[in-house]
Amino acid sequence: MPTAPVPARPHFEAIAPESAGMPLYRVVKRALLQSIEAGTWAPGQTLPSETELALAFGVSIGTLRKAVDELSAEHILVRRQGRGTFVATHSADRFLFQFFHVERADGLREAPSVELVSFDRTKLDEPVAEALGLRAGDAAFQFENRLALQGRAVILDRLTLPASLFKGLTEKRLRERPSTLYQLYQNEFGITVVHARERARAAAADRHVGRLLGIAAGLPVMQVHRVALTFGDKPVEHRESTINTAQHDYVSLLSRKDAAR
Repeated sequence: MPTAPVPARPHFEAIAPESAGMPLYRVVKRALLQSIEAGTWAPGQTLPSETELALAFGVSIGTLRKAVDELSAEHILVRRQGRGTFVATHSADRFLFQFFHVERADGLREAPSVELVSFDRTKLDEPVAEALGLRAGDAAFQFENRLALQGRAVILDRLTLPASLFKGLTEKRLRERPSTLYQLYQNEFGITVVHARERARAAAADRHVGRLLGIAAGLPVMQVHRVALTFGDKPVEHRESTINTAQHDYVSLLSRKDAAR
Protein backbone atom coordinates (compact mmCIF):
# COMPACT_ATOMS: atom_id res chain seq x y z
CA MET A 1 0.00 0.00 0.00
CA PRO A 2 1.48 3.41 -0.93
CA THR A 3 2.17 5.71 1.96
CA ALA A 4 0.67 9.17 2.17
CA PRO A 5 3.07 11.94 1.21
CA VAL A 6 4.68 13.79 4.10
CA PRO A 7 3.82 17.51 4.00
CA ALA A 8 6.78 19.71 3.23
CA ARG A 9 8.15 21.64 6.15
CA PRO A 10 7.24 25.32 5.97
CA HIS A 11 10.04 27.72 5.17
CA PHE A 12 10.55 30.65 7.49
CA GLU A 13 12.90 33.55 7.05
CA ALA A 14 15.36 33.82 9.92
CA ILE A 15 14.45 36.74 12.16
CA ALA A 16 17.02 39.46 12.68
CA PRO A 17 16.75 40.71 16.28
CA GLU A 18 17.86 44.24 15.38
CA SER A 19 15.04 44.60 12.81
CA ALA A 20 12.20 43.04 14.77
CA GLY A 21 11.01 46.24 16.46
CA MET A 22 9.45 44.21 19.28
CA PRO A 23 10.47 41.39 21.64
CA LEU A 24 11.83 38.55 19.54
CA TYR A 25 9.40 35.93 20.85
CA ARG A 26 6.49 38.13 19.76
CA VAL A 27 7.84 38.22 16.21
CA VAL A 28 8.03 34.41 16.28
CA LYS A 29 4.51 34.24 17.71
CA ARG A 30 3.17 36.46 14.94
CA ALA A 31 4.88 34.33 12.26
CA LEU A 32 3.40 31.14 13.74
CA LEU A 33 -0.05 32.73 13.88
CA GLN A 34 0.20 33.78 10.25
CA SER A 35 1.13 30.23 9.24
CA ILE A 36 -1.79 28.74 11.19
CA GLU A 37 -4.18 31.30 9.69
CA ALA A 38 -2.88 30.50 6.21
CA GLY A 39 -3.59 26.80 6.75
CA THR A 40 0.01 25.62 6.86
CA TRP A 41 -1.11 23.47 9.80
CA ALA A 42 -4.76 22.49 10.01
CA PRO A 43 -6.69 22.15 13.29
CA GLY A 44 -5.47 19.04 15.06
CA GLN A 45 -2.23 18.84 13.08
CA THR A 46 1.15 18.52 14.79
CA LEU A 47 3.67 21.33 14.48
CA PRO A 48 7.32 20.58 13.69
CA SER A 49 9.47 20.03 16.77
CA GLU A 50 10.67 22.99 18.80
CA THR A 51 14.21 22.31 17.59
CA GLU A 52 13.12 22.43 13.94
CA LEU A 53 11.13 25.62 14.42
CA ALA A 54 13.89 27.34 16.38
CA LEU A 55 16.40 26.51 13.65
CA ALA A 56 14.01 27.70 10.93
CA PHE A 57 13.50 31.04 12.67
CA GLY A 58 17.13 31.35 13.73
CA VAL A 59 16.20 31.85 17.38
CA SER A 60 16.92 30.04 20.62
CA ILE A 61 14.76 27.22 21.98
CA GLY A 62 13.86 29.51 24.89
CA THR A 63 12.55 32.22 22.56
CA LEU A 64 10.56 29.69 20.55
CA ARG A 65 9.06 28.16 23.69
CA LYS A 66 7.96 31.55 24.99
CA ALA A 67 6.06 32.15 21.75
CA VAL A 68 4.47 28.69 21.93
CA ASP A 69 3.61 29.22 25.62
CA GLU A 70 1.59 32.36 24.75
CA LEU A 71 -0.22 30.63 21.90
CA SER A 72 -1.04 27.73 24.21
CA ALA A 73 -2.37 30.10 26.90
CA GLU A 74 -4.59 31.64 24.21
CA HIS A 75 -5.95 28.19 23.23
CA ILE A 76 -4.52 28.42 19.72
CA LEU A 77 -2.00 25.64 20.34
CA VAL A 78 -2.15 22.72 22.74
CA ARG A 79 0.77 20.73 24.12
CA ARG A 80 0.36 16.99 24.69
CA GLN A 81 3.00 15.39 26.86
CA GLY A 82 5.18 13.04 24.84
CA ARG A 83 3.26 13.71 21.60
CA GLY A 84 4.12 17.27 20.64
CA THR A 85 2.34 20.55 20.01
CA PHE A 86 -0.88 20.65 18.01
CA VAL A 87 -3.11 23.31 16.50
CA ALA A 88 -6.08 23.44 18.88
CA THR A 89 -9.47 22.17 17.76
CA HIS A 90 -12.87 23.18 19.05
CA SER A 91 -14.62 20.62 21.24
CA ALA A 92 -17.44 20.48 23.76
CA ASP A 93 -14.93 20.77 26.62
CA ARG A 94 -13.24 23.80 25.11
CA PHE A 95 -16.61 25.49 24.58
CA LEU A 96 -17.66 24.83 28.17
CA PHE A 97 -14.50 26.18 29.78
CA GLN A 98 -13.52 28.97 27.39
CA PHE A 99 -16.77 30.32 25.93
CA PHE A 100 -19.66 29.28 28.20
CA HIS A 101 -19.89 31.28 31.42
CA VAL A 102 -23.26 30.46 32.98
CA GLU A 103 -23.47 28.19 36.00
CA ARG A 104 -25.93 27.53 38.80
CA ALA A 105 -25.66 29.81 41.82
CA ASP A 106 -24.21 26.95 43.90
CA GLY A 107 -21.32 26.54 41.41
CA LEU A 108 -22.65 23.60 39.41
CA ARG A 109 -21.30 23.89 35.87
CA GLU A 110 -22.48 21.69 33.04
CA ALA A 111 -22.86 21.79 29.27
CA PRO A 112 -26.28 23.08 28.22
CA SER A 113 -28.73 21.22 26.05
CA VAL A 114 -29.37 23.31 22.93
CA GLU A 115 -32.58 23.62 20.92
CA LEU A 116 -32.74 25.51 17.63
CA VAL A 117 -35.98 27.50 17.69
CA SER A 118 -35.70 29.64 14.54
CA PHE A 119 -33.54 30.08 11.42
CA ASP A 120 -33.81 32.84 8.80
CA ARG A 121 -31.93 34.66 6.09
CA THR A 122 -31.88 38.37 6.83
CA LYS A 123 -30.03 41.62 6.24
CA LEU A 124 -27.75 43.22 8.79
CA ASP A 125 -29.10 46.18 10.72
CA GLU A 126 -26.72 49.02 11.55
CA PRO A 127 -25.66 48.02 15.11
CA VAL A 128 -24.87 44.40 14.19
CA ALA A 129 -23.24 45.42 10.90
CA GLU A 130 -20.98 47.83 12.79
CA ALA A 131 -20.07 45.12 15.32
CA LEU A 132 -19.15 42.75 12.48
CA GLY A 133 -17.26 45.37 10.49
CA LEU A 134 -19.73 45.11 7.59
CA ARG A 135 -22.37 47.30 5.95
CA ALA A 136 -26.00 47.59 6.94
CA GLY A 137 -28.04 45.60 4.46
CA ASP A 138 -25.41 42.91 3.88
CA ALA A 139 -26.84 39.37 3.72
CA ALA A 140 -26.72 37.33 6.91
CA PHE A 141 -28.08 34.25 8.65
CA GLN A 142 -29.90 34.76 11.93
CA PHE A 143 -31.05 32.00 14.25
CA GLU A 144 -32.09 31.50 17.85
CA ASN A 145 -31.02 28.76 20.25
CA ARG A 146 -32.69 28.02 23.57
CA LEU A 147 -30.25 26.63 26.12
CA ALA A 148 -31.42 24.56 29.08
CA LEU A 149 -29.54 23.78 32.29
CA GLN A 150 -30.73 21.18 34.78
CA GLY A 151 -33.79 20.68 32.58
CA ARG A 152 -34.88 24.33 32.66
CA ALA A 153 -34.60 26.92 29.87
CA VAL A 154 -32.13 29.56 31.09
CA ILE A 155 -30.61 31.27 28.03
CA LEU A 156 -31.91 32.52 24.69
CA ASP A 157 -29.18 33.15 22.12
CA ARG A 158 -29.83 35.18 18.98
CA LEU A 159 -26.90 34.68 16.58
CA THR A 160 -26.12 36.58 13.41
CA LEU A 161 -23.54 35.31 10.90
CA PRO A 162 -22.33 37.04 7.72
CA ALA A 163 -23.64 35.07 4.73
CA SER A 164 -20.37 35.76 2.89
CA LEU A 165 -18.42 33.72 5.46
CA PHE A 166 -20.93 30.89 5.94
CA LYS A 167 -21.96 30.03 2.40
CA GLY A 168 -24.17 26.95 2.31
CA LEU A 169 -25.30 27.15 5.95
CA THR A 170 -28.75 25.62 6.34
CA GLU A 171 -31.16 24.90 9.16
CA LYS A 172 -30.53 21.19 8.56
CA ARG A 173 -26.78 21.57 9.03
CA LEU A 174 -27.35 23.45 12.28
CA ARG A 175 -29.77 20.89 13.65
CA GLU A 176 -27.64 17.89 12.69
CA ARG A 177 -24.22 19.20 13.78
CA PRO A 178 -22.44 16.60 15.92
CA SER A 179 -20.91 19.01 18.42
CA THR A 180 -20.68 22.73 19.18
CA LEU A 181 -21.33 25.63 16.83
CA TYR A 182 -17.69 26.64 16.97
CA GLN A 183 -16.66 23.16 15.90
CA LEU A 184 -19.10 23.44 12.98
CA TYR A 185 -17.56 26.78 12.01
CA GLN A 186 -14.08 25.25 12.13
CA ASN A 187 -14.75 21.93 10.43
CA GLU A 188 -17.19 22.97 7.71
CA PHE A 189 -16.37 26.62 7.03
CA GLY A 190 -12.69 26.85 7.95
CA ILE A 191 -13.36 29.55 10.56
CA THR A 192 -11.66 29.20 13.94
CA VAL A 193 -13.04 31.30 16.77
CA VAL A 194 -9.99 32.34 18.79
CA HIS A 195 -11.58 34.61 21.38
CA ALA A 196 -14.50 36.97 21.89
CA ARG A 197 -15.41 40.44 23.11
CA GLU A 198 -18.43 40.72 25.39
CA ARG A 199 -20.51 43.51 26.89
CA ALA A 200 -23.14 42.80 29.57
CA ARG A 201 -26.04 44.86 30.85
CA ALA A 202 -29.23 44.50 32.88
CA ALA A 203 -32.48 44.39 30.92
CA ALA A 204 -36.12 43.42 31.19
CA ALA A 205 -37.50 40.35 29.44
CA ASP A 206 -39.76 41.18 26.52
CA ARG A 207 -42.73 38.99 25.56
CA HIS A 208 -40.71 36.94 23.07
CA VAL A 209 -37.98 36.16 25.61
CA GLY A 210 -40.57 35.51 28.30
CA ARG A 211 -42.40 32.99 26.15
CA LEU A 212 -39.25 31.07 25.19
CA LEU A 213 -37.71 31.09 28.68
CA GLY A 214 -40.99 30.55 30.52
CA ILE A 215 -40.77 33.75 32.57
CA ALA A 216 -42.97 36.82 32.93
CA ALA A 217 -42.40 39.73 30.59
CA GLY A 218 -40.67 42.54 32.46
CA LEU A 219 -38.66 40.20 34.70
CA PRO A 220 -35.04 41.37 35.15
CA VAL A 221 -32.59 39.45 32.95
CA MET A 222 -28.98 39.82 31.87
CA GLN A 223 -28.10 40.58 28.26
CA VAL A 224 -24.63 39.71 26.96
CA HIS A 225 -23.56 40.93 23.53
CA ARG A 226 -20.67 38.88 22.13
CA VAL A 227 -18.60 39.37 19.01
CA ALA A 228 -16.62 36.21 18.23
CA LEU A 229 -13.25 36.82 16.60
CA THR A 230 -11.01 34.70 14.43
CA PHE A 231 -7.33 35.29 13.61
CA GLY A 232 -6.37 38.92 13.21
CA ASP A 233 -9.31 39.91 15.44
CA LYS A 234 -11.68 39.57 12.48
CA PRO A 235 -15.35 39.43 13.61
CA VAL A 236 -17.24 36.34 12.46
CA GLU A 237 -20.30 36.12 14.72
CA HIS A 238 -22.59 38.43 16.68
CA ARG A 239 -24.50 36.87 19.56
CA GLU A 240 -27.04 38.37 21.94
CA SER A 241 -27.59 36.13 24.95
CA THR A 242 -30.50 36.78 27.31
CA ILE A 243 -30.00 34.99 30.63
CA ASN A 244 -32.51 34.29 33.38
CA THR A 245 -30.36 34.86 36.46
CA ALA A 246 -32.97 33.84 39.03
CA GLN A 247 -30.96 30.68 39.80
CA HIS A 248 -27.87 31.10 37.62
CA ASP A 249 -24.85 33.42 37.53
CA TYR A 250 -22.60 34.68 34.79
CA VAL A 251 -19.07 33.71 35.84
CA SER A 252 -15.88 34.96 34.18
CA LEU A 253 -12.39 33.87 35.20
CA LEU A 254 -9.79 36.60 34.74
CA SER A 255 -6.12 35.73 34.45
CA ARG A 256 -3.35 38.12 35.41
CA LYS A 257 -2.75 38.71 31.71
CA ASP A 258 -6.40 39.60 31.15
CA ALA A 259 -6.47 41.91 34.17
CA ALA A 260 -3.45 43.82 32.90
CA ARG A 261 -5.11 44.71 29.59
